[in-house]
Amino acid sequence: MQFGKDQVLRLLIVDDSVEAAEGIVSGLRNNGIAVRPTRPESEEALTAQLASQPPDLVLASPDATTVPLDKLMQHVDASGKDLPVLILHTTIDDARLLEAREIGARGVLLRGHASHLHDSIRAEWADLEARRALRRLESQVRETERRCDALIESSRDPIAYVHEGMHIRANSAYLEMFGFESFDEIEGMSLLDMIAPSHVDGFKKLLKQMSKGEPVAPRHEIEARTLDGNSFPAVMEFTNASYEGEACQQVVLRRQEFDPELAREVEELRQRDQATGLFNRATFLRTLEDAVADAAQNASHHAFLLVEPDHYARLLQDIGLDAADELVAAFAERLRTALREDDTVARFAEHQFAVLRRGSDHRGTLALAEAVRKAFADSVLEAGNRSLNATVSIGGVQIGQKIASVSSVLGKASQGLQSTIGVGGNRADIFDPGAVDRAEEERVQAWVTRIRQALDSDRFVLHYQPLISLHGDANEMYDGYLRMQGEPGELVQPLTFLQIAEEHGLLWEIDRWVVGRAIAVIGERLRAGKRTTLLVKISEVSLQDDSLVHHIIEQLAQHGAEGSLLVLQVPESKVFTHLKAAQTFQQAVAKMGVRVGLEQFGSGLNSFQLLSHFDAAFLKLDRSFMDDLAGNAEHQARIREIAGKAHEAGKQTIAEYVQDAGSMTVLFGAGIDYAQGHFLAAAGPEMDYDFQ
Repeated sequence: MQFGKDQVLRLLIVDDSVEAAEGIVSGLRNNGIAVRPTRPESEEALTAQLASQPPDLVLASPDATTVPLDKLMQHVDASGKDLPVLILHTTIDDARLLEAREIGARGVLLRGHASHLHDSIRAEWADLEARRALRRLESQVRETERRCDALIESSRDPIAYVHEGMHIRANSAYLEMFGFESFDEIEGMSLLDMIAPSHVDGFKKLLKQMSKGEPVAPRHEIEARTLDGNSFPAVMEFTNASYEGEACQQVVLRRQEFDPELAREVEELRQRDQATGLFNRATFLRTLEDAVADAAQNASHHAFLLVEPDHYARLLQDIGLDAADELVAAFAERLRTALREDDTVARFAEHQFAVLRRGSDHRGTLALAEAVRKAFADSVLEAGNRSLNATVSIGGVQIGQKIASVSSVLGKASQGLQSTIGVGGNRADIFDPGAVDRAEEERVQAWVTRIRQALDSDRFVLHYQPLISLHGDANEMYDGYLRMQGEPGELVQPLTFLQIAEEHGLLWEIDRWVVGRAIAVIGERLRAGKRTTLLVKISEVSLQDDSLVHHIIEQLAQHGAEGSLLVLQVPESKVFTHLKAAQTFQQAVAKMGVRVGLEQFGSGLNSFQLLSHFDAAFLKLDRSFMDDLAGNAEHQARIREIAGKAHEAGKQTIAEYVQDAGSMTVLFGAGIDYAQGHFLAAAGPEMDYDFQ
């Protein structure tokens, strides 16, 4: 299961210590899990939270007094919800493990071991999502089975389901064909009873093969017998199926009124493309489904290729539209020469071909793709009376357990095909799920190199978004947003590279560049006669030592800037978990007039408790509050509460990500001091907003 910013973990923490709870939340966020925490301070609050928006997981301290553990378990049981409870202990022994199981908790977490705690929460969340997905699938399966049963019943084809040779389901058309009035008359009856005596021995062998799970031909010609003893030629088609969760065989019976040899020819024609003689798309897809199922169940490996002529439209113009079938047939014939007899090949679209080779590993798949490419690139193609130089583009997939889905196989092959076409063709692009991890490592390393080059070559830039006073303050104030210069004209957004920079210890260097550039801009504006306050973001890494402090002193002196015009923003959660370092840093930069603000404010468990320990210059509300603000009463109430408490504490507030006029009305009424967002002005490379 993949966790990210698009999936939020609703976490309920029952702990008397707000600092300990905040530490857990911050640690999870640092590990890439978006968390929406709550912390009930009474049983009544717990009841309300379980009833309104139940959490995904509960972390509980056994010593909590706000909501005792036994009361918590009673409320969880009474909710009737699948709500895992994990108990926080400083040490684990047999007694605590057994006690946790006895009261119904899912597990015990070691409070002082961050990696164990985070891994356990991830695993428990994954289990919860798996259970939810299973329940959804079971519901969908039941609905699908209901619809399928209705379709089978209304089908004109006689259809039955047999288990170990006995009928367990049959539709009306099947009953009518044999002269029965209701299914009760044949329920439990052997399929042998429907077969003419002359075909019974051969059919017995067929049933034995199926009972042993041995593969059998999907189509059998037999002579069937009705209830009154009349016989008629028929064709039985067998397909593996399940009915009410039980493995069985689906039998489709078709009356055969003409010569068996002719019937075989008709069936062959039904499976083939007339212009090329290859299998058609529908037939090939059934074969592909079998191969994908085999990979999922037996860990086997198969090769799948999509092959398409390069510059097909131009080739068609050269030989004329009337020779289109000849051109496609010539491609098909050349494709055959590069394949083995046991390969499955089909005309998959108008001028696209599909190839399936069973039992092929990645090396074999690459060799197959290269053989197909060379078959066209190294020879002249004869189409009718014309000779053409033709190449092909190939997109392929190494089918295995990691991509055991027909839609995924087709999607990845199509992506590879379009990729090769886009770079000129005469190439093959093979997707190997087993190589994804290696490719990810290479991608990350490439980004690390790119970030280092950007730092060394000054290829970062700042964009600026104005902060608009909602109460008449005309002072210039901008928020600085980091961008990285890529290819000419390309700007890379920070979400693309900051996570990688953090993992590889580059954030402190980026912070130094951002702060240095901000001070330089402030100095330039002052020399131009403009006092511009500039807010920029720094990471918690820069709070850990005094290197950034010294850098600020040097840059202020170098650029003749005023420290009071610089505001450094740090996420609330980072300050909470690095409080002493943040206090020391704030005191150091305050000597130069530099202020420190909190961003993502209000997302913690007790945000205002932090203000009693940290003197923030600004409080920038967490952007989640802005989601549908005009229609979300809960968010409106929370913003009013934050604004009211902030004014009491003498703090100014900022709302970002403002998207509409309705949100502006709410913010103004709540008493928020500043607003920013695309509705007001987008971020850009110039400071050109008219604050007057």
